[in-house]
Amino acid sequence: MSKHPHEVTREQAEEAVRTLLRWAGDDPAREGLLETPKRVVKAYRDWFSGYALDPDDYLRRTFEEVEGYDEMIVLRDIEFESHCEHHMAPIVGKAHVGYLPDGKVVGISKLARVVDAYARRFQVQEKMTAQIADCIQRALSPRGVGVVIEATHECMTTRGVHKRGVSMITSRMLGSFRDDARTRAEFLAFIDVGLGR
Repeated sequence: MSKHPHEVTREQAEEAVRTLLRWAGDDPAREGLLETPKRVVKAYRDWFSGYALDPDDYLRRTFEEVEGYDEMIVLRDIEFESHCEHHMAPIVGKAHVGYLPDGKVVGISKLARVVDAYARRFQVQEKMTAQIADCIQRALSPRGVGVVIEATHECMTTRGVHKRGVSMITSRMLGSFRDDARTRAEFLAFIDVGLGR
């Protein structure tokens, strides 16, 4: 049976970590680093588990018995950890997700799972913001979707310009969140983020 062209064995991944340890100037055979390759590979399996997930699957089960509820639904402060695809450095932040249902809603834990599924991949924040909003739009066909992400990027705080305390905010507004200033303002008030202030 042939391997997927991108498949890498655990042994190959561990050897790559040993190579990086040597390149950094250390000895992967010293006592303190002997188990490091195994630990790093295990951590990578967790950090990048999003590649094995289909975020759309989380939103397939919807509920239509909502007594005609058609007001905004917002889940804010969804904490996430991701990794920058440019430097493989951590991105840590919070996502805020809202939508205006059009006859069907989804369990709120599923929204958090969608955020995690996209976060647990190599990312750029702008792309991740769009992916989450587009996924909700595809699955629920709501009247509108809003996603705002606030995050700090370790590729900027620990290397290069070394600017601590800087966070990046990105947003993706679809449907009424984009077209109706009142809807957008209500969403931003709910999540307490002043975009454009």
